[in-house]
Amino acid sequence: MNQGNLDQMIDKLYGVIAKLETKEDCSEFFDCLCTNREIEQMAQRLEAAALLKQGKTYNQVIEQTAISSATLSRVSRALQYGQGYKKFVD
Repeated sequence: MNQGNLDQMIDKLYGVIAKLETKEDCSEFFDCLCTNREIEQMAQRLEAAALLKQGKTYNQVIEQTAISSATLSRVSRALQYGQGYKKFVD
């Protein structure tokens, strides 16, 4: 698959996600799109980002979320240098 096709598919995915209006819509969509474990991992990342924003230490976040240290490091970098967590996670 070429990058152009993949970019178009990703754009369509974002378009569908942007159309979701309720938590029920999100639940139905993500239950079809993702495995339970993938949903759990995304939820862990969001919670980890929120805890880091609150000033919790890595050890506290790992204890509260059971997230791996490698994933927590990626979440921390995204929180520092990206905009998504800053914009959407309280």
